[in-house]
Amino acid sequence: MRPTERPMAGRTVLVTGATSGIGRATAIGLARLGAHVAIAGRDQARTAACAREIDAAGGAVDSFVADLSSRAEVRRLAEEALERLPRIDVLVNNVGGFWNTRRLTVDGLEHTFAVNHLAPFLLTNLLLDRLRHSAPARVVTVASNAERLGAIDFDDLQGARDWSGGRAYNQSKLANVLFTYELARRLPADEVTANALQPGLVSTSFGADDPGRTQRLLVPFLRPFMASAERGAATSIRLAAAPELEGRTGMYAGRHGARTSSPASHDRATAARLWTVSADLVGLGARA
Repeated sequence: MRPTERPMAGRTVLVTGATSGIGRATAIGLARLGAHVAIAGRDQARTAACAREIDAAGGAVDSFVADLSSRAEVRRLAEEALERLPRIDVLVNNVGGFWNTRRLTVDGLEHTFAVNHLAPFLLTNLLLDRLRHSAPARVVTVASNAERLGAIDFDDLQGARDWSGGRAYNQSKLANVLFTYELARRLPADEVTANALQPGLVSTSFGADDPGRTQRLLVPFLRPFMASAERGAATSIRLAAAPELEGRTGMYAGRHGARTSSPASHDRATAARLWTVSADLVGLGARA
């Protein structure tokens, strides 16, 4: 590969949820572009296997193991990343999932909201100083077209009174976009940009450990028409690496470029309130 084909040479990228599916394809793709890739996964063996694959392909790699449903684990990941990574040029908030059954984390928080929204919210805030130090840096957050179906229910944010796996997922993905836009408003674009994306319908094991009825019935029929994980990762890779996107912030992207997200995602009052509530839930308080 010629030097001109390695636009990420000298840059460090941290990818969460990097051991399978879109996250794994994103990490490998960025390594091929010359990035020093730091991967974070929940399972020790799968994280090590992904690291070996990147290393075998000639990429520089660091690996971290953390269960991001836990606030303490998110904080530990941030501490270890700050200790081992002198710079972080790009943070790819890829971790996420769908769970049809309501469950609580070790912190007593609803699992879907904790993993899909609170984990990237907390990790990003904990790494912001390092990202600023590495300017121009980027924060890329993987959302979903499901954000169009989402609503932020501040009166029942944890789904304690009225639970639906689909509704919890949709809310968390809307939260990803609201967080991205609010982060973009708070940061100078020449220091850190914040952009979100929806990868499209991708053939992965997403939601397989606790699928809803719709998933069980429809996914087998839709799988032949789904994109590969590599194709699904293309948008994440572009937002992380494309030179022409330097300084571009507050964008919601799809496979074919910028897209218009839902009207709800542009509600600034909701975004500001969600930021404050999220900071309280993860223990950031006035620091955020």
